[in-house]
Amino acid sequence: MRKQYTAAFKTRVVQELFKEEKTLAQIAAAYEVHPTQLKQWRAVALEGLPSLFEKQDTAELKRVHEQQLTELYAEIGKLSTQVAWLKKSYNSDEGGTSRSGGANRG
Repeated sequence: MRKQYTAAFKTRVVQELFKEEKTLAQIAAAYEVHPTQLKQWRAVALEGLPSLFEKQDTAELKRVHEQQLTELYAEIGKLSTQVAWLKKSYNSDEGGTSRSGGANRG
């Protein structure tokens, strides 16, 4: 069975790698993780670092989110109206005519 490592554990190990106070082999032995796995974690961390410094336009994200909400609520309203109309149509059909066409075939 494979070992599962938490994100916090991986972060702590990668921080050790970035310090460069110990060799890769020493860190691997200390944390009981294969050196190849440590190299992969370091690569993932280095790949993700630039995104931490990208400035996200929160006003734009908020505007897009609000627009999506408005569109979704409009769709919900439209569908609710259709369901109500269908229920009303179905109930009025039940009272007057039968669904088999009203003729007694026998």
